[in-house]
Parts: sequence; C-alpha cells; structure tokens
Amino acid sequence: MSEKRKITVAYGDGIGPEIMKATLSVLKEAGAAIETEVIEIGEQVYLKGISSGIAPSAWDSLRNTKVFLKSPITTPQGGGFKSLNVTTRKTLGLYANVRPCKAFAPFVRTHFPKTDMVIIRENEEDLYAGIEHRQTDEVYQCLKLISRPGSEKIVRYAFEYARMNNRKKVTCMTKDNIMKMADGVFHQVFNEVAKEYPEIETDHKIIDIGTALIADRPEMFDVIVTLNLYGDIISDVAAQITGSVGLGGSANIGEDVAMFEAIHGSAPDIAGMDIANPSGLLNGAVMMLVHIGQPEVAEKISNAWMATLEDGIHTGDIYQEGISRQKVGTQEFAAAVIERLGRVPSKLKKATFSKAVRTEAETRAALALRPSRPSEKVLIGLDVFIDWKEGDRNANTIGDRLREVNAGGLKMQLITNRGVRVYPDGMKETFCSDHWRVRFFNADETVITHDQVIEVLKQVQQLGFDFVKTEHLYTFDGVRGFSLAQGE
Repeated sequence: MSEKRKITVAYGDGIGPEIMKATLSVLKEAGAAIETEVIEIGEQVYLKGISSGIAPSAWDSLRNTKVFLKSPITTPQGGGFKSLNVTTRKTLGLYANVRPCKAFAPFVRTHFPKTDMVIIRENEEDLYAGIEHRQTDEVYQCLKLISRPGSEKIVRYAFEYARMNNRKKVTCMTKDNIMKMADGVFHQVFNEVAKEYPEIETDHKIIDIGTALIADRPEMFDVIVTLNLYGDIISDVAAQITGSVGLGGSANIGEDVAMFEAIHGSAPDIAGMDIANPSGLLNGAVMMLVHIGQPEVAEKISNAWMATLEDGIHTGDIYQEGISRQKVGTQEFAAAVIERLGRVPSKLKKATFSKAVRTEAETRAALALRPSRPSEKVLIGLDVFIDWKEGDRNANTIGDRLREVNAGGLKMQLITNRGVRVYPDGMKETFCSDHWRVRFFNADETVITHDQVIEVLKQVQQLGFDFVKTEHLYTFDGVRGFSLAQGE
C-alpha cells in the first residue's frame, strides 16, 4: 500500500481535538495509508461571522480529497447559525446516512446482547429540507418533501449495502398508513427496487411499531432503510439500546464525497480533561477505511478495539464494576488499542469487511437511477388557504360567502380546517383555527386553466378574504395527485 490516500480532517470543538488525536494515532500505527489535510470548522469559524461554520476555502479541500473525517463541533447559541452537518450534507449531496448499531455485551452494558443492525437514513429531504412558514397568527407550516429520485437513491443504496456486506434482510419503515402519498412513494419505490435483489429478504414496518420493536426486539432487524426524520430518531434509539451512544460511528455518503464522524456531540463540559471515549470517532474512521479501499486495516483496528474492550480497558463512560479492569483516559485508551493491533477478540465476533473491489464506474452504475417515463400531468382543481377568524369562526359563515366565487365554472366545493371537512355539513364540535383550506373544482372535475385560478384569487380577494397559500391539484396519468379531506 505505497500510495497514500489524502483525506480532509477537522479537529472540531470541545472533546473533538482530543478524540481526533487519539483516532489518528491508532490509524497511523495500524498502517492506514492516508495523508491528512486539516481544515478549521466549528465554533471559532462561526464567531468569525461565517454562519455555516465552515470557511469557503475549506470546501476546496473537501472537493479535492472527497473524504472527510470530522470531529464534533459546538454551534453557538442564538439565531443566525446554521447546522454545519446539514450544510455539509446538502452542499456535497451526502444523501445516505449509515449507522451500524451493534452490541458488545457483556463488556458494554446492554439488555440486548444480540443486536447487530445497520440503519440507513435518507439524508437530504423530508421535513429536514427546512422549508417553514408562519401563515396565520395561529398556524405554522413545515413542508415535508419526498421525491421519487431521492427515495430511489437511498433505497438502492440500502440494498447495495446489504449485498456488499453479506446482510440478509432489508426492512423499510414509513408512516404510509397516514401519509399515503409522501411516505407511500418511498414504500412503493422500496417494493420496486427489492425485485432486483431476490436473494435479500424484505419487510415493511409502520414507523411507530417499528420503533417499538427496535426498543424491544432489536435482534429481529438487519438493515433498516427509512426517511430522514424517522431515521434520525430510530438511529439514536438503536445506538442507546446497544449500550452507549458514545461508541457509535456514522458515515454520510454521496456520489462524490463521503463524511465520517462520531454520532455524539462535542461535550464541552469535559473538554480538555482527557476522559472522553474516542471509540465513536474511531469506529467512524473504520468505516472510512472500508470506503477508501483499506478493509484489512479497518479489520485490524476494529479487532484490536474489541480486544481492548474484552481486556476490560475502558473509559469512564462504559466502566462497570465486575467487568472492567482498568479505567483509562482518552489517549491511554488509544494506546491500549495500539498495543493490541494484530490481535482478534476471543469472545466477540471477529470483524470482517467486504474485500470486493469496485471501480468508481461500477459503483455509479449499481447506484444509478433507473429511467422512468414522465407522467401525464393535468390541472383539475385548486386549494386556496385563507386566514380568517371573524366572530365565532363559524364555518357556515365563511362557506356561504365563498359560494359566490365562480370562475368560469370553477367553484368552491368544500372547506377544511386542519384537514377536517367543516363545510358543507360540518360538525359544530370540530375545533377551528384561523387557517382554512378552500377546495375548488369544476362540477365534473374537468381540466381547469391558470386563468381560472387567477380569477378565483381575484374574487376571493374582492370578498375581503386574505389568501395566504395556494396548491394546484393535479392528476398524473389519471390518478389523483392530492389527498382527500377527512370527511370528503
């Protein structure tokens, strides 16, 4: 391994510099063929007035090396500071978050010693798109955006990960019993892609029962693929039940760049005390080594790390009487791992990583989106959202007034409030906010024009109503592309 792979390294904030020093010392002694290029990120960059926490010049390093080993950072309190992780993921297209969650019992305390799952989370879409609006005095909106290509990318990655790592089962988790379209397309894409991997068992769980099962019977899962918000939640649940969030490493994978880190934060309260556990970042670095084609070094480090756990050499966060033999600090723990390089664990399962070699072109081909035919899109209706809170907010009052609107046959058909039909034939017990959705169709739900849409809005305005948002209602290949109201 004569040629060294250049990687970008950031020491971060809080305990970041300590655990990065420990991690890099292990990588060096294990023979990792890497050359580091250091960039500054985090609190000091924020305080220089750079709201993203990363200097513009640092992006050049990431584009050049395409591999980022990152310590945790501290985001200053107060408004105006963006999440560096979110910025990095979106800017570099890191669409797949990969979190192995494995138990190391009895050396790390857990009630679920057989846990060995990997959670693969979509990393760019969903509610984390961060598109929010305050539309009325009472109502706030956060848009959940799920795209078919984004869903296909992460689902395909999950199946390829399972295939390359000899995993037997992939479970999809959604809430498509409620969000039949947004979560529904994710589940639909999962079913379609699964057909290309007949050797892999598949399963689907509604996210609420799925989360409960992770907390109660985690050994039943192998690889889980899910949407952004759900994945964020269940990956922490899964890490915690294995015994310690502090041990977990994480990968954020894109088509061109990949970022590797610990899943925990910067822990400024213990910074500089040499007591932090470097295992999370070290395990993130192990994932990095596999990614850059050095699986043998990754195995060497992972096995030495497990041998260290077996020998009872533990940092304070996982120290337990009767199991642990010696409580050590950050650098001393790293030295213990280095001392055991070349050993394999005697009780824990030996680490083995895929040696399959793929060219960049082969990887891109395996993960490439498959061609699809565009649907025929037809505009048939309009939802107009109105800010109105006159009197006792009687739905009949607003409904009777809006019956006057007629734009060439485009008329009001119903009104909902917070998704529940309140006009016509609403129930007086339904609580109403100041945010009303008014749905307009032609009588036979035939095609409408943009001129009709504009005319509707003019007439709504003339009636004295404040419209705060509109949504066009389309069919795609004759199928409704919008949900029905509760009670419709």
